[in-house]
Amino acid sequence: MRPLALLLMGPTAAGKTELALELARTLAGEIVSVDSGLIYRGLDIGTAKPDLKVRAEVPHHLIDLLDPAESYSAGRFARDATAKIEEIAARGKLPILVGGTMLYFHALLKGLAPLPEADPELRRAIDAEAERLGWPALHAKLAKVDPQAALRIHPNDPQRIQRALEVYQLTGRPLSAFWQVEPRLELPFRPVKIVICPRDRALLHRRIAERFSAMLAQGLVEEVKTLYRRGDLHPGLPAIRSVGYRQVWGYLAGEYDFAAMVDRALAATRQLAKRQLTWLRREREALWLEPGEAALGAVVSQLRKF
Repeated sequence: MRPLALLLMGPTAAGKTELALELARTLAGEIVSVDSGLIYRGLDIGTAKPDLKVRAEVPHHLIDLLDPAESYSAGRFARDATAKIEEIAARGKLPILVGGTMLYFHALLKGLAPLPEADPELRRAIDAEAERLGWPALHAKLAKVDPQAALRIHPNDPQRIQRALEVYQLTGRPLSAFWQVEPRLELPFRPVKIVICPRDRALLHRRIAERFSAMLAQGLVEEVKTLYRRGDLHPGLPAIRSVGYRQVWGYLAGEYDFAAMVDRALAATRQLAKRQLTWLRREREALWLEPGEAALGAVVSQLRKF
């Protein structure tokens, strides 16, 4: 039989990490990160990365793989995560995939059409154009060449706007043309999908605000300052575009004051949670749970069905 893999999904700040650790301890599991920020070394506070003590107690995978100057793709994640699932299952442990990078989950479960590799020179040119005109203007440009992609990409999502324009300029084909990919006939594992999310959106927003306040108290600005002083990093890199990091980066660059940085970071995190929920509502086979003590028992009961 194909091994089970528990997929613990949810919007940012919903309580996925805490539940994943409880499940790993209870069910002899190992955690596979599904978070595009945890991939990078040096991005610790702003990604809520588990500390070394926790990672010594519960094995974690796909964390600290790359330097922030490097890039990582959803396709590479799908390959890496599949290999980790097989390794963990071979040890007799339960693979627990936890995170909020929905494109990574999609790539793992549904597969992705082959896309061209990133072109650093072209990306710098797109970034330069965005600095002159603003990302909403580039979103309008995208709408002319790929209206279907523009409908799915928010005007304030620079990373996805850049990628869509990059693919079009490299191939002459709209990104949406690559979305028509044959579904995977059978996964090498059996996914059990769980979504952790408060029903009350006001509660989720409070959790987002409380978590960001805690990150600032833990030294988020100093962490970003260390990256800023390196000299080889810039806001166009996926690592620096991570929510929280790009807002602190702008503050350090003198683009706005501290209070504006906090407001921008909270607004961006709420927008991220909204986009994550849009993805999650498409997961028809997932069990939706409220964060809290009852979630652990509900997940264990769900696993017994498999």
